[in-house]
Amino acid sequence: MAGQKKPWVETPLLESTALSRAAGCRVFLKLETLQPSGSFKSRGIGHYLQRALVRSASPDTVHFYSSSGGNAGLACVYAARALGRPATVVVPLSTSAFMIAKLRAAGAAEVLQFGKSWSEADAHLREVVMLEEARVGGRVEEAVYVPPFDHPDIWEGNASLMEEVGLQLRRDGGGDEPPDAVICSVGGGGLFNGVVQGLDRLGWSGTPVLAVETQGAESLGASLRRGKHVTLPGITSLAKSLGATRVCDRAYENGQRANVTSVVLSDAEAAMGCWRLADDERMLVEMACGVNVALCYDGRLERVLARRLTKESKVVVVLCGGSNVTVGMVVEWRTRFGGVERAMPKMRDVPSAETAPNGVAT
Repeated sequence: MAGQKKPWVETPLLESTALSRAAGCRVFLKLETLQPSGSFKSRGIGHYLQRALVRSASPDTVHFYSSSGGNAGLACVYAARALGRPATVVVPLSTSAFMIAKLRAAGAAEVLQFGKSWSEADAHLREVVMLEEARVGGRVEEAVYVPPFDHPDIWEGNASLMEEVGLQLRRDGGGDEPPDAVICSVGGGGLFNGVVQGLDRLGWSGTPVLAVETQGAESLGASLRRGKHVTLPGITSLAKSLGATRVCDRAYENGQRANVTSVVLSDAEAAMGCWRLADDERMLVEMACGVNVALCYDGRLERVLARRLTKESKVVVVLCGGSNVTVGMVVEWRTRFGGVERAMPKMRDVPSAETAPNGVAT
């Protein structure tokens, strides 16, 4: 395994002057948008693939299989390519031609379409595709399944994100004290678990964590409200990257920690976070990431934390990224959801306040 390229990179921690002005505190963006696959999933899934090769008796025969047509599948393909192994992805029939093209361009050995949903695609992957013998050069390949979020190796990989943040805050003027809050989105819980694990490792276990979801994809929030681990009947949110109907067991356990607050925002607010980030910092992200950014506007952050923030307070936003976004999508979201800003007070000297759709309400 010596000499192999690491499947993920250390990403910058950017202090955003625009978001800091909007939120009334120091806002630091952890730019996971710059990972090879365009999202944080390069960390967890990349680490999972590395560990799988270490455990394998014949790593040169390993073939990775993923059933995600979104960011997890893309991360699997990029990581497998970096490690010199093939990866096949099975996607549901609803997957856009745009994402299929991205998977192929990233170097997928094969992209197959099957089923109406992720669960059907996943069952086909496990029960049919992985059971067929794939012979390369006369050797039977070792088929390795790649889960999207529910595995300790994935959480371990994602924990490196917070370890980097700790070093970067000290190096770049953020001081030795822990941040006043960390904001991260929650889908199945892989990122959330990694953030909590990383904070524990840094000795920052008491740091407030805002676990953010969208309405219609709030599998963690629904479980915490009901006091039991529940499965949503389906996903109705447009933030499809958050589309896990049930968070993993570890995420539900972590969600009950005293320092964790579940936050649920609307699709309109998530969309607003996307176009404001594009205008304020020239960055394009999916709704699943924009929902985090939305907390920085219109006093949402202080309301959720239930306390005042000062200009010296530090908040880290995990800009988890996402590859299923285009300029056209953001334009459509502005048109469809622009009315969400009518109730927002004008924030002076914030670029996105001047470009708000439908004008800025007073």
